[in-house]
Amino acid sequence: MLAIVNQGQVEPVLRRIALATQALLRSTVGVEEAAWHEPSLLPGWSRAHVATHICRNADALRGVIAAARLGDPAPLYPSSAAKFNDIERGAERSGLELHVDLDTSAGELANLCERVEDWMVPVRLLGGEFPLSVVALIRLHELTLHHLDLAVGFTWEDVELVPARWMLEWMILLLRDDESLPAIDIVSDAGVSASLGAVGERRTVSGPDAALWAWLTGRTNGDGVVDADGITFPLAG
Repeated sequence: MLAIVNQGQVEPVLRRIALATQALLRSTVGVEEAAWHEPSLLPGWSRAHVATHICRNADALRGVIAAARLGDPAPLYPSSAAKFNDIERGAERSGLELHVDLDTSAGELANLCERVEDWMVPVRLLGGEFPLSVVALIRLHELTLHHLDLAVGFTWEDVELVPARWMLEWMILLLRDDESLPAIDIVSDAGVSASLGAVGERRTVSGPDAALWAWLTGRTNGDGVVDADGITFPLAG
């Protein structure tokens, strides 16, 4: 499972991050000014909120990397309140400012990633200890997930097979210990399999990796997935 990325796997993930960033910027360059402040697919958030979150995620991950290189593990975000305030303020900006921030923040993160020599340094993220390399997978996941949320024509069907598998494995890792979830056995077209949840009669759910990933993140009600009727997941991210 790639969800725990080793030193040799980082570079392929970083290349996928670059491609995902380019795809996002191609989508956002065409968003009209008024449309930035219209609702996204995330309840209560405009497209400007989502874009700002993507930018500040890049900054937060850059902070984690910088701290880890100094031997001083730092939290992903200083606090929930600070994260909320940054997003609210950032969502008030113009479309041009948002697009520039998306480009600049992604570039600064990419530049720092190029200078990392040891991706196996341990850091504490998401309630557990991981190698620093997991930052790359988190960034790929955030970029792709919130590209969906922007509602700019990008769907799970646009996610390529390789990153879809990685992100499905990542979601399975995040959800694997949550017994409050519906009892399901995941079987993907690419061979990813896992058992999740403990609530209700267990059933097997199958489909393309990207469709299963979008479903597990709460972005669909099971589009493209077999035997997911009546099962939904909370919004991730």
